Amino acid sequence: MRLSHREEDGARLASLLWEFGPGWRAISSAMVGGGIGPAAWMLNAQVVAGYSRMDPVDHLLELAPPGPGVGMLTAASVGHFTRARDGGAEAVATVGLRVPTWAAAPEGAADPELAPVFLPGTVNIAVAVPVAMSDAALVNAVMTVTEAKTQALLEAGFPCTGTASDAVCVAAPDRTPEGPEELFGGPRSTWGARVARAVHTAVLQGAHRWANRDAPTT
Repeated sequence: MRLSHREEDGARLASLLWEFGPGWRAISSAMVGGGIGPAAWMLNAQVVAGYSRMDPVDHLLELAPPGPGVGMLTAASVGHFTRARDGGAEAVATVGLRVPTWAAAPEGAADPELAPVFLPGTVNIAVAVPVAMSDAALVNAVMTVTEAKTQALLEAGFPCTGTASDAVCVAAPDRTPEGPEELFGGPRSTWGARVARAVHTAVLQGAHRWANRDAPTT
């Protein structure tokens, strides 16, 4: 996992590149590499607050390495990413909570994301497990990631299920010599439980860091 910086739009912005190598695949909601498919890397690239480019896919591809992978954008501070491991599952999160949002909002309600408050507001989560997973288990793992994220945000004092622009990626090997692919990714399955605990820890740390972002440091 490599953190780098670039100068763009008058700001110093960070990018986090997680390279899995060949023989991996991922499920993701990201603009680049979304769906289920091969993934040799995951890129989480920081952009300026108030980002207004109309070609985000091209922008991500300019920053990404060659080959198949998953690319996400966020205005949250990528350099302040949080990371947690549990039993071989690993989670990395960048947490920005400018507009904490409930998933189910009344129809016709004003979109708070359009408020002119230029602070980062996205929770991006990437997870890797060392075991192969079926398509259904990958879908289940995304559900587990989302549930663990929401649990962490509520525990940190944010009344929300996340933000309207959150993205997720779960990566796993195509096949492993230890045995067949996992069939389950729910929070009470072996690997789903590990994913849940890793995501919960990473997001909880990130949410506390966001809440205390203006606190003086010693």
